[in-house]
Amino acid sequence: MSSSTESSTASSTESSTAEVTEFAEGGYRYLAAVFQYSGGVAASPGFAIERVRFRRPLPLAQGLAVVETYLEAIGRPTTAFCACQLRSPSQFSDQQFADFNRNYVQTLERWGVYRDGANPVARTNVCPTTERPATPSLHSFSYTVPTDGESRTFVIAGGAEAPEKGEDYRDAIVRLGDTSLDGLREKMRYVREEQERRLEALGFSWQDAHVVQAYSRHDVGSLAYAELLGRGVGVHGLTLYSASPPVADCEYEMDASTVLREVLL
Repeated sequence: MSSSTESSTASSTESSTAEVTEFAEGGYRYLAAVFQYSGGVAASPGFAIERVRFRRPLPLAQGLAVVETYLEAIGRPTTAFCACQLRSPSQFSDQQFADFNRNYVQTLERWGVYRDGANPVARTNVCPTTERPATPSLHSFSYTVPTDGESRTFVIAGGAEAPEKGEDYRDAIVRLGDTSLDGLREKMRYVREEQERRLEALGFSWQDAHVVQAYSRHDVGSLAYAELLGRGVGVHGLTLYSASPPVADCEYEMDASTVLREVLL
């Protein structure tokens, strides 16, 4: 069981080693994380990030095929693909999640995005409590487009209450199995601090985040002011979803973004 002090220390230690890498072929920079996704992306000067959201999530293989067709139609390379949101039917075990991720990155490797174990693409993957998809599905995707000047657009990857340092999550979960009010508060605090770390590493703050989303199957509304709104999170709005993080026994997740525009497809 982790304490608040341990959570803060872990977050600050990770912050000091944050590695931001330029992905010139895509027109963005990214915060290095794990092989399955990056910690977040930000458009490089001369580019902006746009997002496409599907009216209904598409099965992953079908959705990625649509991404490829869409990017070709607007004259952008597949390397412009920089972020996505997935929806899954249920939580994965650590091994199931690792297997899923290895399959997922095969497409990114073919696109020239995933190389030598480095993955620049930010990702959120959650499990809705209602209207669950039959299979892991693509909810939305983001990509870069040329623009004049600096757009200050970005996508911070979804993160739950466990350090992302490889393929083993369960044993590192903050307050594992504790869904009491105090347990959820500490989980939220850990996730908020990690999201702040990612924002700061890419040169942003909560003031820059026009979309902030939180996901939990638990009623965390009573904690939202003290742990989020009262700490500068969601100054442009906060959306709560009834959904779980993708890894079994994780209870709370957040992401944040600002894009130039969103297209409904």
